[in-house]
Amino acid sequence: MMRRVLMTGHEGYIGSVMAPWLVTQGYEVVGLDTGYYRECNLVPPRWTGRSIDKDIRDVDVEDLRGFDAVVHLAALSNDPIGNLNDDWTAAINARASVHLAELAREAGVRRFLFSSSCIMYGLQSDAVAIESSPLDPQTEYARSKVRCEEGIRELAADGFSPVFLRNGTVYGLSPRMRFDTVLNDMVAQAVTTGQVIVYSDGRPWRPVVHVEDVARAFQAALEAPPEVVHNQAFNTGADSLNHQVRELAEIAVEAVPGATLDVRAMPSADQRTYRASFAKFADAFPDFTFRWNARSGARHLSEAFRSIGLGPGAYDDDRFTRLRWIRHLLDTGRLDHELRWSDSAREVA
Repeated sequence: MMRRVLMTGHEGYIGSVMAPWLVTQGYEVVGLDTGYYRECNLVPPRWTGRSIDKDIRDVDVEDLRGFDAVVHLAALSNDPIGNLNDDWTAAINARASVHLAELAREAGVRRFLFSSSCIMYGLQSDAVAIESSPLDPQTEYARSKVRCEEGIRELAADGFSPVFLRNGTVYGLSPRMRFDTVLNDMVAQAVTTGQVIVYSDGRPWRPVVHVEDVARAFQAALEAPPEVVHNQAFNTGADSLNHQVRELAEIAVEAVPGATLDVRAMPSADQRTYRASFAKFADAFPDFTFRWNARSGARHLSEAFRSIGLGPGAYDDDRFTRLRWIRHLLDTGRLDHELRWSDSAREVA
C-alpha cells in the first residue's frame, strides 16, 4: 500500500480537501507548498499535518526520500494566470514538475500521481475526447499539462509508475475556495446577486467533477495494482458529468430559490467546448462511484454559502479568483518578477 505520501500544493483548492481526506483514510501525508494561497480561506482549513514550506522549483532529492508516492497538485492553476506570463507557467508547471518526477524516481518513490486536465484536448466541437485523442491545447496552461505528461511519461520504469489523472472542471466547497471555475461561480452569483449571467450562448460543454470525488479518485489510483495504472492517463469523472454551460446555469438557479438566469450570447464570450469519455476510468476502477453530481453539488454549495453568509464582498474578493490574487501579491511587492516571495514578504512570514 502507498501509505506515506508527499503532496505538493496541499494548501490549494484541491489539496486542502484531498490532504485531510487521505489522512482520514489512514495515509501519512506530508504537504509541500510555497503558500501563495495560504491567506485565501473561505472556511477554516482542516489540515493539521506536517508541511514543507518550499517552492517546487527548489525541491531537492532529500525532500522526497522515504515516501511511497508523490501526489503532484502544485501549479499555476488556470488559463488566465498562464496567459499572464508564459515563462512562469513553463518554469513552474512544466520544467519544475518534470524535475520533481526525476527527483522522485531517484529517491525511490514508487508512484507519481500527476494532476492533469481535460483542457489539453482543446476545442472538441461535437467530438468526445478519449485518452488517446489528439491533444490540441489552446492556452499556455493547457500546453504545460501536455509537456508535463510527455516529460514524466519518459521516466516510467520498473519501480516508478507515473499516473496522469486528467480532471474535468472541478467544483465544490473547499477551504481555499475558488470562484473562477464554472459551477462554483454560478452558484456564488445566484446566492450573492440573485442572478446567474451566462455570457456565451450556453451551448459549450464542460465535464465537471466534485473536489471530494477528485480526492477519492486519487486515492483509487494510489491503491490500484501497478499493472492497472502504470504510465497511464485517465480522464477523471463519469460520462453523466458532461454538461452544457446553460444546463449548469439552470442547475445553479434551481439550487437558489428566487434566482434567475440571464443568457446574453455575446460573440466575444468564451466558446471553448469539450466533452470527455470516462469509460477508461470506469473500466480501471469498477468499484468506484462518483458520489456527487452537478445538482447535488450545487445544492450543497448553495447551502454552504448561505450558512456562512456569503455576500457580494466575499464573492468579489481577490482571494477567491486566482489571477486577481496573484496580481495582488505582485502589485503589493510580496512576489517578485519571477513569482518568488520577496525578501520583505519572507521577513513578515
